[in-house]
Amino acid sequence: MSTENLPGERMAFAHRDPRKISRRNRLFMLLFGVAAVAAAAVGVNWFVSGRFFEETDNAYVAGNVVPIAAQVAGTAREVLVGNTQYVKAGQPLVRLDDTEARIALGQAEGDLIRAVRQTRSAQFANAMYRAAVDARAAELAQAEQALKARSGATVQVVSGDEYERAREAVAVAQANLAAARSQLASGLAASGSGNVEDDPAVSLAVQQLELAYVRLARTTLVAPVEGAVAQRAVQIGQPVAPGAQLMTVVPVRQLWIEANFKEGQVRNLRIGQPVSAVSDLYGSGMVFHGRIGGLSPGTGSAFSMLPPQNAAGNWIKVVQRVPVIVSLDPAELVAHPLRVGLSMVVSVDTHQRDGALASATDPAGASIAPVANDETEQADALARKLIEENDVSGSHDANGQRPGGASR
Repeated sequence: MSTENLPGERMAFAHRDPRKISRRNRLFMLLFGVAAVAAAAVGVNWFVSGRFFEETDNAYVAGNVVPIAAQVAGTAREVLVGNTQYVKAGQPLVRLDDTEARIALGQAEGDLIRAVRQTRSAQFANAMYRAAVDARAAELAQAEQALKARSGATVQVVSGDEYERAREAVAVAQANLAAARSQLASGLAASGSGNVEDDPAVSLAVQQLELAYVRLARTTLVAPVEGAVAQRAVQIGQPVAPGAQLMTVVPVRQLWIEANFKEGQVRNLRIGQPVSAVSDLYGSGMVFHGRIGGLSPGTGSAFSMLPPQNAAGNWIKVVQRVPVIVSLDPAELVAHPLRVGLSMVVSVDTHQRDGALASATDPAGASIAPVANDETEQADALARKLIEENDVSGSHDANGQRPGGASR
């Protein structure tokens, strides 16, 4: 290798400007100083507040998805809502053809009316049987008195044939009284306690009426909760089978966040700790606030369809994620609606670490308040009304007379 230029290069290096070298050194010192100060600031910030915050971007909006399914078979006559439409609890969604259900309800009403009237007729018959028993008892007493009067008389006064006829009259009266009592017992056994509602035929008719009423009511499908309609799959004229899902309703004001934290982050999480969350939908300008509502009892992989089996010899440790439920402020959800499945960035303030590790109350999404189902109560009210209208025991006596002597 040639070295002819080496002496010249050494002389040029020896004659460099010392001021430039000094300036360069000061710049390096300033750079290292700024880096040291920044590192110190980051360390102080982490020690003062940063170590108390746990953050994850593996978080998504979750909510109840309420399926709307047919409970009776029929043909869709009216479809009253569409996808994305907001509905109130109890609002009709779909009406099925109810012709057969209405006819069945009318037949059930007629069967109940007939059963009530037959039961009341049987009870009036029991009153007649009681009167017959009293009459047969009086006849027996009269026959016994006649026999007693003839038993002490001489042959000249009472002949033998007349005495035998008196004895036969007593025997016949006794037999008639026994038959009347048996007839009364049979009537009482058939009518039971005498209360119309306790009669087996009336009870069966009431149950059939309730069944027909419920089937008719179920031809109209209503929204069980307030929310937005999604996944509508029914059309007018479509035959519908029991159990067929027609649409879903999502209560968009009852949403929460499922945040998946690493297992090392969960050690400082407690129920009730404040949470701030940012959605990609609104950006960092809108911060949602909430609190930790519950910690999952297992990792996400443990509840998967095929849980991992780590018994193999080539096992590799994988950091697990623990689902954490975050309850959101309902007022913020009204002002800035979220959608199920949206991505969120969640940050938890863990300054307060004396909270519970397990919630003693229901976390977000544990329950929803569906519309009250009063179909059975309405059916009971209809049955009571029919019974009262056709039960004449309260306005008539056993002889069919109204109070005051007016005939029926």
